[in-house]
Amino acid sequence: MELSVTGRKRDVPERFRRHIEDKLDKVPQLAPRVRRTEVVLTRETNPRQAKEAERCEITCYVHRTVVRAEAAADEEYAALDLAMGKLAERLRRLGDKRRVSHTGKHRLPSVAEATFGLPTDPLAEQDADEEQEPGRSPEEAVDEDLQTRGNSPIEIREKVHASPPMTVGEALSQMELVGHEFFLFHDADADRPSVVYRRRGWSYGVLRLDRVEADGDTDGDAHAVPSQAGTGERTQAVAS
Repeated sequence: MELSVTGRKRDVPERFRRHIEDKLDKVPQLAPRVRRTEVVLTRETNPRQAKEAERCEITCYVHRTVVRAEAAADEEYAALDLAMGKLAERLRRLGDKRRVSHTGKHRLPSVAEATFGLPTDPLAEQDADEEQEPGRSPEEAVDEDLQTRGNSPIEIREKVHASPPMTVGEALSQMELVGHEFFLFHDADADRPSVVYRRRGWSYGVLRLDRVEADGDTDGDAHAVPSQAGTGERTQAVAS
């Protein structure tokens, strides 16, 4: 498994980097097909956010699936543990779904799966007050996806989301695995950019982009059934 550890607005001490590597050694036990794992550590300098000053984001690329977990705490080791707990839950969910879809029945988890995320060295967890190393690592020297527009103080982060066409049900599964409230994808059925999003309870919504020409005509032959409010909403059942 390829591993990348990056710090934003902070240094990553070598001791903490080794601790991250030790923690993530167990990821292939839950996801044997994992190709790459990225860890991004961010430090918030605002004193009002001291309780969530350390943020940890872990992203695993498992075959054609992206699994992401994010957490924040007042201390870097605690943020890592919280993020690892969320990641373990989502990787188990991914594995359970694939086992059920392939075999039609569940199997008991292995010892490695059941113990994933448990601390291996409690003393190492407590010894986290070492000083930061001076200087900046090459990985955090450039943050390519953060740009400033003109003289405006507003910073806009741009990302290109590459994904194969998928159904609405597959997009919902991807959204749950990355822990987001919405998910951008290319709808294989409607053949257009779409967004699934979480609503109240266990309901979800789908937004599709329909290009409008200069004369007001829409580009495409798919039409939504208008609601009473005339917003173009429609309800559909989705198989997960």
